[in-house]
Amino acid sequence: MRDARSPAPAQFGWLLAAVAATLAPHAMELPYWLVILCAGLIAIRGALLWRRGTPPRQLLILLVAVAAGIGVRFEFGHFFGKDPGVALLAVLLCLKLLESRNTRDLRAAVLLAYFLQLGLFFYNQTPGIAALALAGSLLTTTSLLSLEDAAARPAAQLRASALLLAQGLPFMLVLFVLFPRVQGPLWGLPTDAYSGMTGLSDTMTPGSISQLGLSDAIAFRAEFNGAPPPPSRRYWRGPVLTRYDGRSWRPGFSTIAAAPRYQPSGRAYEYRLTLEPHNQPWLLALDFPAANIPKARYAGDYRLLAEQPVRARTRFDLRSYPATAVGKDESTIVLAEARRLPANFNPRSTALAHEIAAGTSDPATILARALERMRGMDLTYTLSPPLLGTHSVDEFLFDTRQGFCEHFASAFVFLMRAAGVPARVVTGYQGGEINPVDGSLVVRQSDAHAWAEVWLAERGWIRVDPTALSAPARIESGLSAALQDWDALPLLRRPGMDWLRDVRYRWEALSNTWNQWVLGYNPERQRDLLERIGFPQPDWRTLAMLLGISAAGLMMMLLAWAFAQRHRHDPLDAAWARFSGKLARHGAARHPWEGPLDYGKRLAMTFPEHAEPLRSISEGYANLRYGAEPANPHRVRLLARSIRRLKLK
Repeated sequence: MRDARSPAPAQFGWLLAAVAATLAPHAMELPYWLVILCAGLIAIRGALLWRRGTPPRQLLILLVAVAAGIGVRFEFGHFFGKDPGVALLAVLLCLKLLESRNTRDLRAAVLLAYFLQLGLFFYNQTPGIAALALAGSLLTTTSLLSLEDAAARPAAQLRASALLLAQGLPFMLVLFVLFPRVQGPLWGLPTDAYSGMTGLSDTMTPGSISQLGLSDAIAFRAEFNGAPPPPSRRYWRGPVLTRYDGRSWRPGFSTIAAAPRYQPSGRAYEYRLTLEPHNQPWLLALDFPAANIPKARYAGDYRLLAEQPVRARTRFDLRSYPATAVGKDESTIVLAEARRLPANFNPRSTALAHEIAAGTSDPATILARALERMRGMDLTYTLSPPLLGTHSVDEFLFDTRQGFCEHFASAFVFLMRAAGVPARVVTGYQGGEINPVDGSLVVRQSDAHAWAEVWLAERGWIRVDPTALSAPARIESGLSAALQDWDALPLLRRPGMDWLRDVRYRWEALSNTWNQWVLGYNPERQRDLLERIGFPQPDWRTLAMLLGISAAGLMMMLLAWAFAQRHRHDPLDAAWARFSGKLARHGAARHPWEGPLDYGKRLAMTFPEHAEPLRSISEGYANLRYGAEPANPHRVRLLARSIRRLKLK
């Protein structure tokens, strides 16, 4: 019966604030029309509250719900999945808020708000999202408390909500440390469990990598033991593309083994690689990683691969040897594939390749001539190259002369193959910037790059980066230093944004710490921690026992603290303590076993001239403390005022 009472305006106000704080972070992921719809529904509810109007008819609300459901179906193509599910819940929360007529309706809206705060983590788990979810939880908890006492002051309700959340922190920490860790996304439906992940593809067409150049998202971080390699050696190897159909490059034949085919040599770089999820198996290591990397495999084209696609933030401790010579004993199958070209494509480039190879059969000479010819062709490096047609290499080299790294790499490999020299395209990332706050090397999606590998009999596979012919600054100083069309760059890559970059460095250093110590707390780290505190090879029984003991201990501590705080800070008990202390100073201390009514009778006999106020105060406290109804804050304040005004002779 209590839940059917009409809510007070203050209770609606708290819930409006909670719903707005809950849905605001979702606006970045929801369709724009749905964001407008939700904002409109919240505004209508606010206007009705301001004007003390009644909610719309149920039929109208039902029609809006059906229309929103149809819109979600057309937007996502299905109802079952993370994105349509969150979208539908957002609409239902706003409609529930709009139709609410009693306290029971508000409680249902509160529960929906809590679930949508959890839904924020379906998309990402950054410190910023955690802070937004915490703010939403604080307001939602305050809304829930206001349903119990609408007359309480807003500041007191906020303090009580913050205290409740703080009391839950120890339990949260115990669950975080001891609850069995489960790898994988928070959302597991196959339709969209890994949607939204960005990164390199295993195919390359003109313009595909330049699209990544517009993204400032972090691809991975590297923390080196000692100085990092110079920029000219920061090539992070991804897909190796050998098959060419005249338009697109795709992976070719490659073996997979538990150990590398090469013997590492030269200077080693030790580093920890923290990969963002990209739903692909490649690990984007520096050339050429050493053996014995746990949960990794080595491809015949020198990629380092994970056993499973990288679908969660993953860390690897690596040692790479960039100067290692590889491929002197390459198989005839791989070399034949690295010479193959489709027929009837790019006739002008084919003719140029024959001209380059005229009079020599030495691959090294052909390589030098090809580099020299491309250097003299006045090619322009740009993030927004024009579209190319069927003969894409011809159009790039002879017509537009504008391209991004994939245009340079594709054209160069085509020329080498047409001249009879084995060559292939390698994609990955090149460069990275040092974060001055924590010293980590940050590699972004805009650092995506494509280069070439050429096979020489006496040297094996060697890296050739034709982009450096026209834009050497791209290799030494990064993308922004190589481009003249700065407006096409991400905002923080443009010149003159130093102060914003400094803010970003600090934020990303904080995020890196969060990733390493919070999101990076995986089953292996949990097992290591438990082993260090004396639980070798813990199983689920050990974890359950530790969880039970820890939770019980925390509950006892919390109950003891709450009992002490109740008597220390309860306004009614505080007023009674002041009353008892005042009488004790006049020789009439209250006995521990003495109840308020008996104490009041004794005081009336001891101080007959003050019998009436003494008896009134004692009876008032007894009624407020032990009466059937909860203590009314106004009556408590009146009692405290009477105690303050009591003067004894």
